[in-house]
Amino acid sequence: MILETSKESEEELEPLSLLDPRPILERVDTPAPELTPSPSLAAPDSPPMVEFLSVNLTYPNGVQALKDVNLMVRKGEFVFLVGSTGSGKSSLLKMLHRELEPTTGAVYVDRQDVGELKKRQIPYLRRKLGVVFQDFRILPQKTAYENVAFALEVTGTPPSAIRPRVRRALEMVGLSEKSHRLPGEMSGGEQQRVAIARALVNNPILLIGDEPTGNLDPDTSWDIMQTLSQINASGTTVLVATHNQQIVDVMRKRVLVMQRGELLRDDERGMYYEVKN
Repeated sequence: MILETSKESEEELEPLSLLDPRPILERVDTPAPELTPSPSLAAPDSPPMVEFLSVNLTYPNGVQALKDVNLMVRKGEFVFLVGSTGSGKSSLLKMLHRELEPTTGAVYVDRQDVGELKKRQIPYLRRKLGVVFQDFRILPQKTAYENVAFALEVTGTPPSAIRPRVRRALEMVGLSEKSHRLPGEMSGGEQQRVAIARALVNNPILLIGDEPTGNLDPDTSWDIMQTLSQINASGTTVLVATHNQQIVDVMRKRVLVMQRGELLRDDERGMYYEVKN
């Protein structure tokens, strides 16, 4: 088990990781790589970061959202998850941070069966993950800096540690010069970069994107995917659900194709696959 379940209090629990990943926000600056088609950064023998073992999910209304899903994502991989609306992509992603639990089967993140976590332990799991949504979900009354800092403040991070980590996160997404701006003073792409910085500031072992470019124009979408590619090059595992065919076809990463709750295809250097119902 990654998290202790002994007599320790919640304040004493630490979100330990068996993989002990090097925090990406503490790395030495290196030139950002060009975004070109390339194989996964993960070595074939890299340890698993995500595992789904015979996972089924049936909602209370009887709809089966996932059907016998088996997959593994290794540490350091960049993986696209594609499929039509209602194919099960979002349900699959929500299981990674325990928003949903499987009806049967098991979901592992960093070798931890997330279904075994006690309710008080779930926040510690979520601190190890970064999630970026289609609708940004940043606070409109706070500046870019304050939005990112808030993610640390709610976890009790000492004020002295917040400033350098926030600055580093904003630097990684190219917003160092706009940290004082409110969301209303920023473009949609810049707001999504704030959301990415917020997802990065807790040094995640896994970055999850749920349609992160769904509300953006093509050029801005490409910029966001370039940022995610650079984050992956730093060693972070990235899993992105998307409908953006052009980006998937150009980047040629691993592609998982969902259809009606089933994992239909798993292509190592795949292209977008349109499922005909």
